[in-house]
Amino acid sequence: MKKIFKAIIIAITVFPLLISCDKGFDEMNVNPIALTAVEPAYQLNTTIVNSAPAYGNLSYETTIVKQMITPFSGQGSAANFNQDNRGVTSGNWTTFYRGIIKELTDVVAKTKDDANRTNLYNMARIWRAYGFMILTDTYGNVPYSEAGKGFLEGNTGPAYDNQESIYSDILNELETASASLDASKPLVASDVLYGGDVAKWKRLGNSLLLRAAMRLSKVNPTKAAEYVAKAVAGGLMQSNRDNAMIRHTASFTNPVGSSLNGGQSAFFYLDKEFVDYLVVNNDPRLASIAVRYVGAQSGADQVESKANRNVAVQIGMPQGYDNTTISKDVAEKKLASLWDYSQLDKTRMAALTAPSFLVTYAQTQLLLAEAVFRKWATGDAATLYTAGIRSHMEQLADYGAATAVPEASIAAYLAAHPLTAGKELQEINTQYWVACFLVGQEAFANFRRSNFPVLTPNPYPGSDLKTEPFIRRLTYTDAELNVNHDNVQKAIAQQGLDLLDTRVWWDKK
Repeated sequence: MKKIFKAIIIAITVFPLLISCDKGFDEMNVNPIALTAVEPAYQLNTTIVNSAPAYGNLSYETTIVKQMITPFSGQGSAANFNQDNRGVTSGNWTTFYRGIIKELTDVVAKTKDDANRTNLYNMARIWRAYGFMILTDTYGNVPYSEAGKGFLEGNTGPAYDNQESIYSDILNELETASASLDASKPLVASDVLYGGDVAKWKRLGNSLLLRAAMRLSKVNPTKAAEYVAKAVAGGLMQSNRDNAMIRHTASFTNPVGSSLNGGQSAFFYLDKEFVDYLVVNNDPRLASIAVRYVGAQSGADQVESKANRNVAVQIGMPQGYDNTTISKDVAEKKLASLWDYSQLDKTRMAALTAPSFLVTYAQTQLLLAEAVFRKWATGDAATLYTAGIRSHMEQLADYGAATAVPEASIAAYLAAHPLTAGKELQEINTQYWVACFLVGQEAFANFRRSNFPVLTPNPYPGSDLKTEPFIRRLTYTDAELNVNHDNVQKAIAQQGLDLLDTRVWWDKK
């Protein structure tokens, strides 16, 4: 009995001390300097910087449209052999869903009802529409209405939307977000694209609206014409000063430059068809793009003392070979080795601090030229065509003085290459192909939409393609097939087999 009484006394004495010790316990275990919330303007900037095309852009999109090529196999096997390498096809999915769409969905949710952040809200909507265009253009049916809500709503298995409904909403988002930007409301001065310039953001939104509208040219020309008119009425980009461009620094390097100045420096070469097109047309842009390490016997032998940037010596690498079978073409061209072909100059356009262009005035002028030709907008298609070429040539100066195209060369090229009656669609979209160099996602999308330029299919034996001469989409990720299996299967049942051959909704024959 005495022992029980003693225990009760101890409990009565100690319990208040325990309660007292627990007071403030939660506060004591919170890091006073840790972030408890992220500034949404910083989130927007992060998504813009992370939108720069990266390694996967070289392995698939840029190779599909025959601008770049690698003959090497292994982990890099992709469009160079028309193979379905899901470790690489996942690039856009991983980049945009795990980071960009997730962050932008959070920004939209945070700012939607804040009258002081209406511009940030609408900028985030524009950039989210840009991100979703890349995702749906790449894969077709994708999570859209339920995407990016894992943190906000706990939805880790989002349903897939069909591409037609995705594009319908993207068009609406771009139209309304662009129109809702208001220079009289608080600006976002830290914005990495335009420093909070609302007028430039409006022109970006409307230029993206034009791009999205033109995607429908084969599948719904009536709707395409309707939204082209809205984009033009809203106001498009007016000069290269409106370009959506990421200026990279030593802290935020160009992803393509990082690959080509690192472990991939000797792997990628300029494609023969791209080089030949520029050579045959005396295009001065080749001098800004290319370098050839003449006589190089290995990757280590690609040194500055062998570098030749003269247009006359440039030789593009053909598709259809690997690093062993390419020896046939090497011998025919009397080259020293496969390392003797022309490359993208990693000291200029592929430098670590080279800018990344995402949406440009040149692209916009060329799309508008096509819209005018189709009678979906007013103007002179030939004048717009010339303006598109000129602005892209002038745009190259943003890579540095060594890449700038001289005015005399621009004038001479334009005089020799007016828009040809009867060949308008081919010439406009072939120039779009050049203007999208290094913007592989857009070059690939417009190639499928327009069927131009006219390219020769990659003849590499053992292709994974079953029914098409060119890759038409990239396949879903293995991770998504595992963790969101039922929704992926529903998307496949609606869209078609999860193959490189399957065409997305707007890509009609």
